Order: sequence, then C-alpha cells, then structure tokens
Amino acid sequence: MAIATHPPLTTVRQPLGDVARETVRLLLALIDGAGHLDPVTLPTELIVRDSA
Repeated sequence: MAIATHPPLTTVRQPLGDVARETVRLLLALIDGAGHLDPVTLPTELIVRDSA
C-alpha cells in the first residue's frame, strides 16, 4: 500500500512469518516457566521511496 500513496512512502519490510514463529516460541517458553528470555533480532529491509 505504501507505494500507492503520493508520494510513495519509505517503509521497513519485516519477515512476518519469522515474527510469528518467534512470538509463538517465546510464548511457549513463558508458559513452560522460562524465567528469562533473550531478545530476538530479525533481519529487516529499508525500502526507500520518494518520501525519504
């Protein structure tokens, strides 16, 4: 949708499937009693369009 605006918006592409998988993994770890969860870093991509 960002490309359909005027001017086309700069956005950040995120791996939504990976985000969902990590979310479920972390929730299951919490349910199992994990006391500490490490931060998760996933790759992103900056899509530069005319708004930047």
